[in-house]
Amino acid sequence: MPQVNVMIAGKAYRMACGEGEESHLEGLARFYDGKIGEMRQAFGEIGDMRLHVMAALMVADEVHELKQRLMKLEADLMATQGDAGAADRRLGEVEDRAAEALAAAAERIEGVARSLIPAPPG
Repeated sequence: MPQVNVMIAGKAYRMACGEGEESHLEGLARFYDGKIGEMRQAFGEIGDMRLHVMAALMVADEVHELKQRLMKLEADLMATQGDAGAADRRLGEVEDRAAEALAAAAERIEGVARSLIPAPPG
């Protein structure tokens, strides 16, 4: 199992990860380290544990908001797909009625055409 060294809040941590996940884990550590830096800038030196907890809560809040947005987008997509399905069904019905009307008009035109052609003698 691969291992990665990451730096968070100035401290090195050796982390195990899945094969091929090394750069992803390093990116997550940089992201979290950035959140701790934001907390440190905003609140000063309030203790490492408090900074870590505040950064974790900030990340958790972002995840929560993103999940809420995702759920809304999924609901909107399902509604749109439902609307599209209903529109497709209505379009199919309109096409069927138009085809029936066209066939009926063709029959009437053929009838008129037959009535205009003189009957053969005999």
